[in-house]
Amino acid sequence: MVVIEGIGLGMFLSFFMTETIGLAAGGIVVPGYLALNLHYPFKIILTLAVALLVCLINWLLGKKVILYGRRLLLLSVILGYLFGYLFKLFPPISFQKEALNWEVIGYVIPGLLAYWSARQGIIETFSCALVGSVITRLLLILINGGKVAIFK
Repeated sequence: MVVIEGIGLGMFLSFFMTETIGLAAGGIVVPGYLALNLHYPFKIILTLAVALLVCLINWLLGKKVILYGRRLLLLSVILGYLFGYLFKLFPPISFQKEALNWEVIGYVIPGLLAYWSARQGIIETFSCALVGSVITRLLLILINGGKVAIFK
């Protein structure tokens, strides 16, 4: 139930931020998915890193090929999917008796972040997505009385 609430609140908050401040949070589902994974900071960092990598590739390809609209969205999502899959093939990192897996959040999230970063800027997109995810997580905690055990 928490997953459904998280995605729904994230979608509402993403829409609200787009309408009030004029900045998209990296796609309508991004704040919800990030909020559900805030207790895995390595996943958040890796997702943002993959999105940055996809942004860089989009920027480099954009110098040679006309990239906008659907082409840019499709390329961003496909590259995010590809890099997300490739990172899963890396062995886990041992850090303080904890195994950190090379997993990004979802397969579409890095691509959506990269797409919106190309449209409105990296700092604007990432900050809006992170603020939206923290507010979504806070609302989840308040709604569920502090019990937000999502994944194990």
